Amino acid sequence: MNMEINIGGIKMKNPVMPASGIFGYAKEYDGLVELNRLGAIVTKSITVEPREGAPQPCLCETSSGLINCIRLQNPGIEIFLAQKMPFLKTLKPSIIVSIAGNTIKEYVKLAKILSQEEGIAGLEINISCPNTQEGGILFGQDPKIAFEVISAVRVSTSLPIITKLTPNVTDIVSIARAAVEGGTNVLSLINTLRARAKIRNGPHAGCWIQGGLSGPAIKPIALSMVKEVAQANLGVPIIGMGGIMCLEDALDFFEAGATAIAIGTATFANPKIMEEVILGLEKYLQGQGIKGTNEIVGAALK
Repeated sequence: MNMEINIGGIKMKNPVMPASGIFGYAKEYDGLVELNRLGAIVTKSITVEPREGAPQPCLCETSSGLINCIRLQNPGIEIFLAQKMPFLKTLKPSIIVSIAGNTIKEYVKLAKILSQEEGIAGLEINISCPNTQEGGILFGQDPKIAFEVISAVRVSTSLPIITKLTPNVTDIVSIARAAVEGGTNVLSLINTLRARAKIRNGPHAGCWIQGGLSGPAIKPIALSMVKEVAQANLGVPIIGMGGIMCLEDALDFFEAGATAIAIGTATFANPKIMEEVILGLEKYLQGQGIKGTNEIVGAALK
């Protein structure tokens, strides 16, 4: 049995990683998680300048989900390289740095800077960000704009590119195709869904929160979109995510067409969930006499 995969040029000893945004810069989970067991580590999205994020309340638990409006809080690229990368470089998993921006120039600048840094296996391009030059539309909501940002990043770096897709669109395949045409090596989906809720308890009771919904509530939507993109046969591997809480959820994503999976909200309830899924996946494959996860990818499409 071989759990190793090569996804778009990024080598991983297994196909399990954290979703960007929930895992900080890995050190936050050091001691809670055996970090070197993971296939890769995806950082929280980095921007050119530091961002404070949104004021409280910025989290709200809902029925089978979690709404967040943290808004890309991060220390900026300079502090990231000086204070976060040294620890990341000590780890064995492939390091994938997620980047975000308000303009294409910001994405390009980040890609160029990170391309000169040792120890980075790939870049995740978070296109669920407002394009301030186009009236605030998300980069990932328009195929033309998605193509422009991915193609601009592509010529700015030799690192593998992962494009993280927003589900807040009417046709996710058209966005995925534009990213592939722009030069992405991997597609990652889905990001959070637009949502709103009223906080009922605690110090912020009565406040409304508008943000992105994650957790098991979005799994059926995520599976549908992963399958749609996989069936489009765009020629690049898929990282599936959205509501993975256990081994069975992970298997569903592999069967829907994902080559690898990312786990997010579940880590808040159980920091060891990724390790448990890796171990469970190993036992499942052995029990079924399957040599590697590649043999189950897309099983539901056949």
